[in-house]
Amino acid sequence: MTLISIAQMNSQNDIEENFNIVEELMQQSQSQGSSLLVLPENFICFAAGKQRETAAQFEEIQARLQQLTHRYQIWLVAGTLPCPFRPDGTPVPDGRVRTTSLCISPDGIEARYDKIHLFDVMVADAIGGYQESKFFEPGTQIVTAKTPFGQIGLMVCYDLRFPELSLKLRAQGANILTAPAAFTYTTGQLHWQLLLQARAMDSQCLVAGAAQQGWHAAKRQTWGHAGAADSRGQLLDIVNTEGTQLIHVNFDLAEQERIRASMPLIEHRRLIQL
Repeated sequence: MTLISIAQMNSQNDIEENFNIVEELMQQSQSQGSSLLVLPENFICFAAGKQRETAAQFEEIQARLQQLTHRYQIWLVAGTLPCPFRPDGTPVPDGRVRTTSLCISPDGIEARYDKIHLFDVMVADAIGGYQESKFFEPGTQIVTAKTPFGQIGLMVCYDLRFPELSLKLRAQGANILTAPAAFTYTTGQLHWQLLLQARAMDSQCLVAGAAQQGWHAAKRQTWGHAGAADSRGQLLDIVNTEGTQLIHVNFDLAEQERIRASMPLIEHRRLIQL
């Protein structure tokens, strides 16, 4: 049995203050006996227009996160950070960056995933239109990370709306899907919990959805409700109050194997040509 901690945060644009909160969350997770902490999207800085400025500090932030995981001896899915270079080290062109999720063990960086699906949509809120592709370059690689407690498939926010990604992660051996997110208040209210449970049901993985919640720089409101769904698609826990906090859920690899054996969805899947 493995205990997983999943964070809800209200990150603003003060990187040092956000770092202090992250360390507090790591301390709390360690004290509960957790093996893994999952942070939300934009956890280190949530400020429109500051992507390049924050990305310039990517390697420094990464090093500090590695120090924290080593100090507290806990695995970390470090939500997302803006990164100015691709996994092969080449710079991202056109003034854009990548939305990068890092999986970090107490020994160092284990995996890097760059968000594939970008949020270019119209939403019925105060902002109205979102165009992530104007500021971010999409990733192109599906990524899993091996851990002592199972294999993690890395996803980010809008990725949850695309079941084929979760299925490909499952095909690559994933047991746990992490989904750091910053859902808008409007779309989150409609679909967040539904998507956590649907992707868990599709893939027969545990889905851990860390989330931003509240107002950010008095401009954007996020839905929050950090939550987790198990391999049957059942909701394990979800946050229903405001502010920074943690939920802790158990993951049982042997029980997941029994669920998959009793309903072998992957073996039964057929590709139908329409």
